Amino acid sequence: MAVYAAVCLVIFLIPLVLQDAFLLNKYARYLVFGMLAVSLCLSWGQAGILNLGQAMTFGIGSYCMAMALKLKTIPVHTGSDGLPDFMVWNNVTELPWFWTPFYSLVFALLAGVLIPACCAALLGWFMFRGRVTGVYAAIITLAAMVVVQLLIIDQQKFTGGFNGITDLAQFDVAGFAFDAYDSATYYLVAICLTAALFLALAITKSKTGLILQAIRDEEDRVRFFGYDVALYKIFIFSVSAGIAGLAGMLYTIVMEFASPTFLGVPLSLSVVIWVAVGGRQSLLGAMLGAIIVTGVQGALSESETFLDSWTLVMGLLFVIVVLFMPKGIAGGMELLANRFGGHRAVPAVAAPKPARAEADDARRAESLS
Repeated sequence: MAVYAAVCLVIFLIPLVLQDAFLLNKYARYLVFGMLAVSLCLSWGQAGILNLGQAMTFGIGSYCMAMALKLKTIPVHTGSDGLPDFMVWNNVTELPWFWTPFYSLVFALLAGVLIPACCAALLGWFMFRGRVTGVYAAIITLAAMVVVQLLIIDQQKFTGGFNGITDLAQFDVAGFAFDAYDSATYYLVAICLTAALFLALAITKSKTGLILQAIRDEEDRVRFFGYDVALYKIFIFSVSAGIAGLAGMLYTIVMEFASPTFLGVPLSLSVVIWVAVGGRQSLLGAMLGAIIVTGVQGALSESETFLDSWTLVMGLLFVIVVLFMPKGIAGGMELLANRFGGHRAVPAVAAPKPARAEADDARRAESLS
């Protein structure tokens, strides 16, 4: 717990020593990816559910926020008849019914968390009630994500298609606007990341968390003990999706647009890599893995030295981590702490026998003599 608090404190102190608005925006993006990694770690690392479609719920949350912020720009676009600009270009004459509730920012905030959670619960109900596990569950989540992405691209007149939803208003609460390049937005992301991290930690430390870990290690045995395994899986799958949806909303605020690439296969597979590098059984490790990997990736891709070869360098780093740190960065740090932290194995001492057992042994020895 203390390590978690210390890392979060460092995150909050960064704006005090960094005044560059562009870098603050970049680091805010990294924190969003850290939250997305925490969400996957919660389902994969703690419950053994490998979700290859985690970007689906991330993208749904992103679009929920984008729809609300887009509707705030309509008065700016004269002659649009109260419609977003891309709808006018696609000859839409009336605002679709499912856009109307997003005039309310409160509804958008709730929808960005609850819609991904409900989608995950529905998908999980079919999978886990049917006892679909392992690679088959991973394939189903990946297929569901691709279907949602294709649906968003196909319905261009309602979603903006390949271009996504752009030209958004700033996110504001009670008249206070969050500029994407201001420290206020960075702190907003940091606060949400901290809350999500400690919520996930509380779940893992609870009785529910212990049952989920048992399901991860030996699902059939937990089922034989009388627990509803499917219900526990649906619960953690939905919580994971809700956190991913929140991360998606924050990403739209930071990036100032929503795109179907947010629901793409590359992003979804990248999240799996981040969690694997950081350590899938450690929430803090997964978060740091995402921040470190995306940070190194950004630095290499912007460097003139590695401009054409940064992907090879990243691939080499992944191979090294997998070979020498199979439990990720968190596992490697734990191993080093145990080796150099003075922890020594205590020799086993035989437990004293009860008085009655000693008397029986003495009686048995006398009879043998």
